[in-house]
Amino acid sequence: MKNKGFTLIELMIVVAIIAIIAAIAIPNLLRARLQANESATISNLKTIVGSQNSFAAAERGYANTWELLTNPAGDVPPYLDLQITDGALIQGYTYTMDDGGSSTLAGSTVTTVYTNFNAFAVPGTQGRTGVRGFGVDAGGVIRYTPDGSQPELEGEGASEPI
Repeated sequence: MKNKGFTLIELMIVVAIIAIIAAIAIPNLLRARLQANESATISNLKTIVGSQNSFAAAERGYANTWELLTNPAGDVPPYLDLQITDGALIQGYTYTMDDGGSSTLAGSTVTTVYTNFNAFAVPGTQGRTGVRGFGVDAGGVIRYTPDGSQPELEGEGASEPI
């Protein structure tokens, strides 16, 4: 009488093959996720620049808060559809914005608008959700740092552009 089924050796070989395949596939999957997060972040920063330019055309200056872009006063539709606030974690990146050290402009329908803005996106968890840190200002050039820190956008110490 012949036993039906697999021997212990056969099962161990199958488990070893599955473990080898997983060891090869999982790092590639994680690397692909990091690249996807970075690509989405670059796209989001381009969208932010476009939103800021639309805001500046209507208000004669740039917004210094996400609120002005996502929830403008009156019946004005949002300039930015991303539901974003300072410190928001979107696709693995934390977003912040400031006025870029610029001056205020008079004659706008909003309380204060600025002649520049800085928007930054840094990995929520360095090496796990992203590797590079990104930033953009009113000039529209997206800059990055390879270590995930907030990039310098202007001057001699400006970070590399994308």
